[in-house]
Amino acid sequence: MQLHLKTPVQQDYMAVFNAFDEQLFRKLSPPYPRLKLLRFDGSAPGDVVEIELQTGIKSFRWTSLITEREITGAEAYFIDQGQELPPPLRYWQHKHLVTKNGSGAIIHDIITYSTGIRLLDLLLYPLMLAQFRMRKPVYQKVFRRTH
Repeated sequence: MQLHLKTPVQQDYMAVFNAFDEQLFRKLSPPYPRLKLLRFDGSAPGDVVEIELQTGIKSFRWTSLITEREITGAEAYFIDQGQELPPPLRYWQHKHLVTKNGSGAIIHDIITYSTGIRLLDLLLYPLMLAQFRMRKPVYQKVFRRTH
């Protein structure tokens, strides 16, 4: 399954892209499940981000490896690829793409995931959509015009 959410923001695409750091990661964390950040190397190939999902009943480890990063005159992106995933996920890829949009930018969250069971992927879709839609107001607040 794939989700592609687009959020227009008011800052330049490179300023937005360069702000994808640990501080922004923490601001984007959903209220549930709670995330405990165990490791955050950054967004360059070879970097690792490791979290613990805390459901209140059980905790699950989630480790992602940054596999790609590219910057051009019109866009910039990095991809995190799931290495250790919580059940029922078997595959996870998140492309963090920022494109030019006039004097502002558009943040694209492009998520591809699979549980290995198509019906379960479909059932998870509304939950994934809700989790990532929560990022929109955070992005818009963090990246509002600064002058």
